[in-house]
Amino acid sequence: MNLKNGCVYTLGCDMGNLPVPRPFLKWAGGKTQLADALLERMPLAFNTYHEPFVGSGALFFRLYRERKIRTDLSPSAILSDLNPELIDTYIAIRDSLKEVISILSEFPHSKEFYYSIREKNPWDLTLPERAARMIYLNKTGYNGLYRVNRQGKFNVPFGRYRNPKYFDPENLTAVSRALQEVEILRASFETVLERAVRGDFVYFDPPYAPLSPTANFTSYYADGFGLSDQERLRDVAIELGKRGVYVMLSNSDTEVIRSLYNLPDFTIHEVLANRAINCNGAKRGPVTELIITNYLAERNFALRSCSMF
Repeated sequence: MNLKNGCVYTLGCDMGNLPVPRPFLKWAGGKTQLADALLERMPLAFNTYHEPFVGSGALFFRLYRERKIRTDLSPSAILSDLNPELIDTYIAIRDSLKEVISILSEFPHSKEFYYSIREKNPWDLTLPERAARMIYLNKTGYNGLYRVNRQGKFNVPFGRYRNPKYFDPENLTAVSRALQEVEILRASFETVLERAVRGDFVYFDPPYAPLSPTANFTSYYADGFGLSDQERLRDVAIELGKRGVYVMLSNSDTEVIRSLYNLPDFTIHEVLANRAINCNGAKRGPVTELIITNYLAERNFALRSCSMF
């Protein structure tokens, strides 16, 4: 069955030959290396996919590559974030691909050019120029960081890459095709309540809670994503569950996050992830993270009907 407000579509069916898009940006906390664990615990069937903290879109592109996004729906997915440059880049690749590729093709890889384009005000540029600037700085800046100062200016230094792949027309073309039936919004995570309906699937990948118990909750995210925000996110997840929406969320394994989701509404799963969580490289390695669902997510589980709600 494939009813929008009734039961859900069975994933993995034949949708023809699809392009193979992959994340076109590096993003702090990106979920490429956690994607297998997320897929193992996602609902086997759903309607529209929602990702309110889209970042690099690693899970969306993985779902699309594996034909788990319903291309017969419009929108097939709704991707959103509060970062205006990020959202504009997605929109430009979807709607102005040729212009973005043309601009990137003329960008040289040099320290001088990096700092000259970094100094440009992105809001003085056209949409394709702004997107090309974002991709270039992301791929050639230090460690793929996105960081702004108090004035909102991008301030990441030049990276030490021999051959950064900022000009990748093949992947950008695949990304553009994957985004054609996707709604892209600059919006806060709470607004998903205005869009998600029974049988939809929402994946939340918020700024992670700090691992150190002494860390300041308001300091680890540029725009301030603190304890009150984590609590609001939990409450949104509860409300979505009441409406029959599948919810999956990832976060760090801390007492604070465990206490927030230690409720009958949720199941907490522990997974291992490799994270650069320490400035000392020798101390980096696998850490425990949490995947939280509002449904019973068992590996290789059989298709369930939406009567679970």
